[in-house]
Amino acid sequence: MNISNRFRDIAKDVNDFWVKLKGCDVNAEQPSRVVKKANKGLQEWVEQVGEVPRMKLEFQLTPVLMKAHDTLDGARLIFEERGFDEYANTTWELQQKIYRLLNDL
Repeated sequence: MNISNRFRDIAKDVNDFWVKLKGCDVNAEQPSRVVKKANKGLQEWVEQVGEVPRMKLEFQLTPVLMKAHDTLDGARLIFEERGFDEYANTTWELQQKIYRLLNDL
């Protein structure tokens, strides 16, 4: 699978997670907003990513992916503090997908 498709898959997974969080417990509202922020940053690149030449993918996607990773890390820590282990685990899995894509860039 190429970089653009993997990026789109990650963006879709983060979006799906955020949609799931929108209707959840009120105590998860703050980390939900954090996930929304990460989602927004990724969604801005979903259409553009296929148009970026392969040589420039690393330069242009790395900051986007790093920001999403760091933002999700903040959400994961809040989930852990509040005892939302399932959400914390899902957030960790998303972070790992981003990390693996970053390594392949």
